[in-house]
Amino acid sequence: MSDLLKNIDARTRLAGTNKLEILLFTLGVDQRTGRRETFGINVFKVREVMRTPAITAAPEMPSSVEGMVSLRGVLVPVVDLAKYVGIGAEEKTVRDIMIVTEYNGHTQGFLVEAVDTILRLDWSQMRVPPDMLTAHMGGLVTAVTELEGNKLVMLLDVEKVLSETTKYDDDNQLFKDIKPIENADRYTVVFADDSSVARKQIIQTLDMIGVKYVGAVNGRQAWEELKKIADNCAATGRKVSDVVSLVLTDVEMPEMDGYILTRHVKSDPRFEGVPVVMHSSLSGMSNQQLGISVGVDEYVPKFEPLRLSQTLRRMILGEKTEETDPAATEQK
Repeated sequence: MSDLLKNIDARTRLAGTNKLEILLFTLGVDQRTGRRETFGINVFKVREVMRTPAITAAPEMPSSVEGMVSLRGVLVPVVDLAKYVGIGAEEKTVRDIMIVTEYNGHTQGFLVEAVDTILRLDWSQMRVPPDMLTAHMGGLVTAVTELEGNKLVMLLDVEKVLSETTKYDDDNQLFKDIKPIENADRYTVVFADDSSVARKQIIQTLDMIGVKYVGAVNGRQAWEELKKIADNCAATGRKVSDVVSLVLTDVEMPEMDGYILTRHVKSDPRFEGVPVVMHSSLSGMSNQQLGISVGVDEYVPKFEPLRLSQTLRRMILGEKTEETDPAATEQK
């Protein structure tokens, strides 16, 4: 596992290239299919891979949460992914390997059967999962890719796992201070995010501030929608900025990531005056700086709807504040 960690430590070099590295792992035999499926997690979200330390049981936790472990003095929840996904439940496989993930200010451990290797791919090779697979996996898979030998790799929506096991984003208090924008129906936001959990929260936020919106599950789909709008504006003699008030994009998405989407928008003169806000669980300074390099106007951490609403209001209405530089955003 030491070689894996060396590769993970060098992960930031891929940011902005529309490429990703995914750590492959297995959970056991899926009793529904009789196969040992291969899953993946973006190494941007992996802090380390380790043998599972002693787990302390915690009361009133979901059945898939085994308990807590202490990592360098910090208590970290541990999720048995096989139990969560419903794979290998009848097996007596010892899942003594833990993938420690860190994103959006949260650290958690995922128990797995085995880790395989780190695979480098282009985001264009990652596809939106078919409806049948989405239904089978309960929306847990955000992207799939096929390797040699008809081997399917499924990229897990770790944000969904975190949301459903910790319930950290269920509190309606997160939304209580969001205020509508005056004459909000004049404004339209185009957003892209591959996580169903994130899309739900984005939609709730946009509904509360009152603006119209067009949603997409990845950067490619968002770019296609934006090009349609631009073509329609050209045919009717309008400026795109009079129709699209803002583009809100995730970073990690199949087929086209948020960096490439931003680069497309910022390099196309038709979209002059349309701000781009990057909305991601990858809130480290290196990712923010890369966003700046491709033209992002603001960077907002995920799962902070009030902060998102305030940023959207400021960017849409052109309001000025002291915190307008994404690089100045406090790391979460």
